[in-house]
Amino acid sequence: MRPFFFILSLFLMPLFMRAEEQPSDIVLRQALEEQLGVEFTGNNSVVLLHTGKDKFEAMFSAIRQAKHYVHLEYFNFRNDSIGNVLFDLLGEKVKEGVEVRAMFDSFGNSSNDSPLKNKHLRAIRAMGIQIEEFDPIKFPWINHAFQRDHRKIVVIDGAVCYAGGMNVADYYINGRPEYGEWRDMHMELTGDVVAQYERIFARMWWQQTGEVLLDERYLAMPTPTSEVTAGIVSLARSREDFQLLADTSTTAGHKVIGVVDRRPRYTPKNMRKAYVAAIDAAKECIQIVNPYPTNVKSVRRALKRALKRGVRLEIMVSAKSDVPITPDVVAFEMKKLAKRGAEVYYNQTGFHHSKVMMVDGRFCTVGSTNMDGRSFLCDYEVNSFILDRETTAELQRIFELDKQHCTLFRAEDYRRQFNFGHRLTGHFFALFRRFF
Repeated sequence: MRPFFFILSLFLMPLFMRAEEQPSDIVLRQALEEQLGVEFTGNNSVVLLHTGKDKFEAMFSAIRQAKHYVHLEYFNFRNDSIGNVLFDLLGEKVKEGVEVRAMFDSFGNSSNDSPLKNKHLRAIRAMGIQIEEFDPIKFPWINHAFQRDHRKIVVIDGAVCYAGGMNVADYYINGRPEYGEWRDMHMELTGDVVAQYERIFARMWWQQTGEVLLDERYLAMPTPTSEVTAGIVSLARSREDFQLLADTSTTAGHKVIGVVDRRPRYTPKNMRKAYVAAIDAAKECIQIVNPYPTNVKSVRRALKRALKRGVRLEIMVSAKSDVPITPDVVAFEMKKLAKRGAEVYYNQTGFHHSKVMMVDGRFCTVGSTNMDGRSFLCDYEVNSFILDRETTAELQRIFELDKQHCTLFRAEDYRRQFNFGHRLTGHFFALFRRFF
């Protein structure tokens, strides 16, 4: 009888396993599917683009190969040399018959020091590029300060997507004098995940313009016989039609990815719930790189729970920042986490603007989301949650290399490194951190 009960237990054991006994990536997937309705697909490839040079070279190469359409959604396009190269290239593709649609956020444009002005927009439209300004800032202005489009998405012929934390600006390549190098993380994505990003763009384009980009036309893969669906020939192409960067990992073409999209009026809690689920799933280690980890209450509590149950928490923040006041609020927040056992690293190489998190070496997230009130409570954001050890390991290797250029911040360093004025600023503005 003993062999019978042993075999029976093997079948029944998974049914009685508690969530905390399951691997963290399985726990996360179940949480995102059940709580947020996130769709995971498993036939994807990911190439991490560590630098602005990597991103723009790869993206421009793919755009040159476009035959049908290029869709771009950015927080801002700076009026600088890389922006000019991009729009010149897009103008050439329009001449070849490629449809080009571009959207930028009005606040993101006006808040940078080299914005697209009306004369630039007229010149871009004269090239045949359809470019739209999301939620133009108008009187009384304050009603346009929130719910900005902070995403960075480019989809080309339904076959490849570029997404992550980088806008279109020279400083991703050349840095800025006041900060030094400007670090960020981007991705080249292929597989079914591309269609999810295209749907996100199409929804925003319809919201702003009223034009419906039919799924059958822009998302469905073409059949071998070039059949027509609902009278519309699909414009989407396969990855094999492109010369792209190679995903050299053993999981290439089989990476499991779920896309979390935050829309303020429809899915306002999606991103912070996704982060909480990822942190709550951790059993061994959480590693975070984020420029503004001022956090919101639910994420803050999740990090404290992780520390309490013995999870190692490593957070990397930038010693320099492009937003006044924020460094003082970040320091205030980091002091409290360091007191509870978190390892806080201040990167000294320039401005580290990356937005990534790795958990247990099993999964990671890369996207546009800052760990602050604006991203979690206000803006349109999008992140990929990648359940893949090799992609996660690559991000971890970068994290370990970056630690060599960091200083470890301890709770007792707070008073020594931040004078009374900065500490007062941090304490005071922490009360309003949900607004920035």
